[in-house]
Amino acid sequence: MGDTAMFLLVSCLALVASALGCGVPTIKPQVSGYNKIVNGENAVSGSWPWQVSLQVVNSRDNCLLKRQFLLFKKILKTLLLTFTSQGCPYNHRVILGEYDRNYNSEPIQIKTISRAISHPYYNSNTFTNDITLLKLSSPVQMTNRISPVCLASSSTSIPSGTKCVTTGWGRTGSTSSPRYLQQTALPLLTPAQCKQYWGQNRITDAMICAGASGVSSCQGDSGGPLVCESGGVWSLVGIVSWGTSNCNVYAPAVYARVSYLRSWIDQTLAYN
Repeated sequence: MGDTAMFLLVSCLALVASALGCGVPTIKPQVSGYNKIVNGENAVSGSWPWQVSLQVVNSRDNCLLKRQFLLFKKILKTLLLTFTSQGCPYNHRVILGEYDRNYNSEPIQIKTISRAISHPYYNSNTFTNDITLLKLSSPVQMTNRISPVCLASSSTSIPSGTKCVTTGWGRTGSTSSPRYLQQTALPLLTPAQCKQYWGQNRITDAMICAGASGVSSCQGDSGGPLVCESGGVWSLVGIVSWGTSNCNVYAPAVYARVSYLRSWIDQTLAYN
């Protein structure tokens, strides 16, 4: 795939690239409607190959840590993922290629974490700049079930109303931790629309909002990917960050804006 920056997401994380060779799943996604992850629909197995699961060692439990997001750069021969600045315990492991969390024979890859790099201006009160880079202990082998999504550029601007997709193993209407990877499509909002709900001071340039249309991500989806498709190629636009405590599907969900954070990501990779 060449020496290009890539991302990988876990349970709430994703594999991503910044150039050619990214964003085109071998197994095509099938988003049949615009269901919310709460009472949403199962994804097609392997159709979101950048989705990753972060799990406690010796446990199949879904990662409940927030803002798990993962970046791979072949030139570094390692995988990096974005996490909350609360830190990432190194007794957690990254699972790539997972779909069914109760099935032990999937062709998965298991990685450990060697380093965490938090955004220097992350604010734990407002969740602005909600991203951390995590370095994996060894390279990832790309397969038809494990491949990167493209990374939104600093100049990326997607019109409001565009339907994008978020995925994860977060809480649904019937279970706190679903067995199969869930998916939902939801529209992007303008900053003004989001501020109208959350207030002028809570939404910063480092955030992007989506949903408020009967769909939403929920607890356990935090850190997961918000991806948008153009010309058959998927790009990572947002990282699930925060929202209402009760997963209100008519309230905007807030995501870390990848285009805003892109320069920091590139600079961090260049020095690491």
